[in-house]
Amino acid sequence: MLFATLLIAFVDGFNPCSIWVLSVLLAMILGSGSRARIAAVGGTFLLVTASIYGVFIAGLFAALSVARHLAGIQLVVALFALAFGAVSVKDYFALHRGFSFSIPERFKPSIYRGSREVRRERPLPVTLLVTVVLAGGVALVELPCTAGFPVVWSSLLAEARVEGAAFAGLLAVYLLVYLMIEVAILTVAIATLSIGRMQESHGRTLKLIGGMVMLALGLVMLVAPELMESLTGSLAVIGGALAGALLVMAISRLRGT
Repeated sequence: MLFATLLIAFVDGFNPCSIWVLSVLLAMILGSGSRARIAAVGGTFLLVTASIYGVFIAGLFAALSVARHLAGIQLVVALFALAFGAVSVKDYFALHRGFSFSIPERFKPSIYRGSREVRRERPLPVTLLVTVVLAGGVALVELPCTAGFPVVWSSLLAEARVEGAAFAGLLAVYLLVYLMIEVAILTVAIATLSIGRMQESHGRTLKLIGGMVMLALGLVMLVAPELMESLTGSLAVIGGALAGALLVMAISRLRGT
């Protein structure tokens, strides 16, 4: 399960919703020119969002640990993974059409307003308090966008009968690996006092990669869940999904779509 945790958390870390929100926040506060302030605000934001994400995952795991005794629960999770993956792949081709696991457009103005509040000149403790409130709201709003991988991962652990300290350790590993991408973005922003803008094409690409991995995990849960219990099997599943995503992008570019 450690290998599966590392791979799934790493892919989950490339989440377009959370990366977009972090980019918006950093773009707002970089004008302060204070690396210490940027580090404090960015670190607080990531700590709060990761903590709420961890509580959410722990709740999922507790529910699935109980439900694993019910007939068909693994089938339900597998079908959920397939549906989540299919919608994410659809977003690569038609991002703003139809149903989507994304931050609803109606919440984006509030995220911008909250980020501007963080930018205002205030004593640092007050700014950090505003950041905590913003991070808490954002974490809840973006859960539909980020829920797919935790559901599959929690189901795998529940089926493997992981519990107690073992689950706590794997959850800590999951959150640390999940945060690697955002910590890297924050570190670069602190060092350079600049942040690149996340383009729609970047979001579509990340959606495709995540969607292909979710489709692969859903299929594996249906036909051969034991594959995720070994390093070789986990690498084969994730590697095959990434290769499929690259193939889709190559074909799409050749066709000019």
